Amino acid sequence: MAKSDKSPSKSAAKSAKVARVAVAPGAAPIDIGISAEHRAAIAQGLNALLADTFTLYLTTHNFHWNVTGPMFNTLHTMFMAQYTELWNAVDPIAERVRALGFPAMGSFADYSKASSLPDAPGTPPKAKEMIRILVDGHEAVARTARGLYPLVDEASDEPTADLLTQRLDVHEKAAWMLRSMLEE
Repeated sequence: MAKSDKSPSKSAAKSAKVARVAVAPGAAPIDIGISAEHRAAIAQGLNALLADTFTLYLTTHNFHWNVTGPMFNTLHTMFMAQYTELWNAVDPIAERVRALGFPAMGSFADYSKASSLPDAPGTPPKAKEMIRILVDGHEAVARTARGLYPLVDEASDEPTADLLTQRLDVHEKAAWMLRSMLEE
C-alpha cells in the first residue's frame, strides 16, 4: 500500500490517536493501525471463539475417553485427532487476543459464560449421539468464527482474518466428516 503525501484528515488523526490508547494504566500504547475500539471488539469476539474452541476440545476429549460400540476404534482415533487439533488451536487464538492488547480468557467459568456450545452431557451418550453433538459443535464454532469477519474486514485486521479462515476450514471439514458417518 502506497503512503499518501496528503496530511491525515482530522478524523484520521483522531483515529490514529485512539489507536495509540493504552489498554490498561501503565501499559505500553499499541499502534498497529487498528483502532482501540476495533481491537477491543475483535478481542471480545476472539475470546468467544476461544471459549467455543476450548469447550469443543473438552467435549471431544470426553467422547474419546468414553466412546463404545462397533465404531469404537474408528471414533476413538478420529476423536483423538480432532481434540489434538482443537488443543493446538487454542494457543494461536489466545495469542491473537494478546497481540491486540487484551487478556485472553483462561477459566472454566469464563468459558462457560462466553461459549455458544453446551457443556458435554454428564452421562456419555451413545456413539451416534456423540457424533451429532460434535457436528453441532463444529458448526457452532464455524458460525462464531464467521460472525467476526465483518468487524475484522472493517478494521483491516488481516492476521485475524487469516486465523478465522484457518479455523473455518478445520471446523467445516470436521463437521462434514462427522456428518458423513451419520448417513445410513
